[in-house]
Amino acid sequence: MAEKKITKYDLVEAVYQSTECEKKLVQDVIENLLLQLKESLKDGYTIELRGFGTFEPRLRKGRVKARNPKTGEQLSVAPHYVAAFRSGQDLKKALWNLPVGLDD
Repeated sequence: MAEKKITKYDLVEAVYQSTECEKKLVQDVIENLLLQLKESLKDGYTIELRGFGTFEPRLRKGRVKARNPKTGEQLSVAPHYVAAFRSGQDLKKALWNLPVGLDD
């Protein structure tokens, strides 16, 4: 699929256009939502947004032998957490029915 991107600015603009709220308020709400998501994940919570998906901190195992792909240097990686996303059923169904060939 071709690389299409929507930025935080684009989200703010879209919500602003579809509501009667002032732009600064929309921007503050989106900023605070993202901050709360980040803080909750940092505190070890799973975030479930029904109809959209679930964000959760997931532990990745460390490795004694890893390689920096850019330099080829051998290094070790300690166990660490990453943010993982699982899409909800509504989102899965919506994406499942996307026509193939959207990257044109």
